[in-house]
Amino acid sequence: MRPVQSSVLCRLLPAPFALALRSLVLVLLCITPHCQAVQAENVTVLEGGTAQISCRLQNYDGSIVVIQNPRRQTLFFNGTRALKDDRFQMVLFTPRLVRIELTNVSVFDEGGYFCQLYTDATHHQVATLSVLVPPETPTVDVKQEAVEGGEVELTCVSPRSKPAATLRWMRNGREIPGVVSQQDNGKTFSVSSTIRIPVERKDNGAALSCEAFHPALGTQRRVRHYRLDVYFAPTVRIVPPSGILREGDSLSLTCSVSGNPLPRNIQWSKINDTLPERAEISGPTFQISRLSQSHNGTYLCQAQNNFGRAADHYTLLVYDNVSVTTTVPPTPTSTQPLTSHPATQTLLTRSVALDPKDPGAVVETHSAVPYAVIGGVLALLVFTVICVLIVTIWCSVRQKGSYRTREPILAWY
Repeated sequence: MRPVQSSVLCRLLPAPFALALRSLVLVLLCITPHCQAVQAENVTVLEGGTAQISCRLQNYDGSIVVIQNPRRQTLFFNGTRALKDDRFQMVLFTPRLVRIELTNVSVFDEGGYFCQLYTDATHHQVATLSVLVPPETPTVDVKQEAVEGGEVELTCVSPRSKPAATLRWMRNGREIPGVVSQQDNGKTFSVSSTIRIPVERKDNGAALSCEAFHPALGTQRRVRHYRLDVYFAPTVRIVPPSGILREGDSLSLTCSVSGNPLPRNIQWSKINDTLPERAEISGPTFQISRLSQSHNGTYLCQAQNNFGRAADHYTLLVYDNVSVTTTVPPTPTSTQPLTSHPATQTLLTRSVALDPKDPGAVVETHSAVPYAVIGGVLALLVFTVICVLIVTIWCSVRQKGSYRTREPILAWY
């Protein structure tokens, strides 16, 4: 069944009813999309990119089509350029679609672009152009030097974006909360995030990063990497040689120095004395060839930077390199060969040995066997002399007593 035409229906109805029906039909037609003679589409583009602004026409009958920018300046009049701006180009003009292209878009180009169709009545639609400004890689500013035991203040700055970028500090995969500030620069925004963290010597070289997120970047982000530069006083350690040093050996000492900044000058000295003439110094290395006991002493290595001074010392002890065994024959008492006196064949030996408490010390040791014999003989002689003296004194005392008892008897006779 075919629908009844409105004109036929109007003729069948009385005049008042026909007028009301026609009004209702016009209202229904105007609330449908077909009532819009011009349609426009909103566009979002990145700054520096290319935007295409389209105007769709309904039932175009050759009427005038005008496209204007947000400042209501006419860009094109029926396909003809009206504004001298080479960035705008007419790329399509048909009875159903009019399209222009804008290259090298800036934030100052955003706004509403008017698509106008001049028929019996003026029809227009607005295409809104939105421009996104993605942030560049942020920068990191340091307010003051980071010194061991203090704090460092770091500020991550994203100077220009639209809409405002989101900043985040990261260290070892963990976020460091920061104080965020934002400034409106008219069309764009600048954002900063500041953190304050305590620093120690171990934090020197620690890796931090500031990340910038933005809708124009999607899942990507702009990252600025930063390594902490912590200043601290130097530390000094002398690496000693291994083993015992004896006369004639060579000495090589290495002064291991750390610090930030690293000390450039390393000073070698000898406490309470001057350095030996044979000493050779090459940066952190100190050498002496052909050691002697005159080189004994305490040597000092010192280093300094703007944040302090440090030193380490090494005490050199050069041992005698003698290890000799000597044989001293006894003085012969007769012309007979030594073999006829077994007791005189005992030899006195002198040797050099190491002290068990100090392996490097040189001490003299003597054979215990001949001195034990001599000691025994001397002890026996001393004991014999004492006994003889005691007996002599006792006999003398007894003899004097007998003289005294005989004198009265001789007087009586």
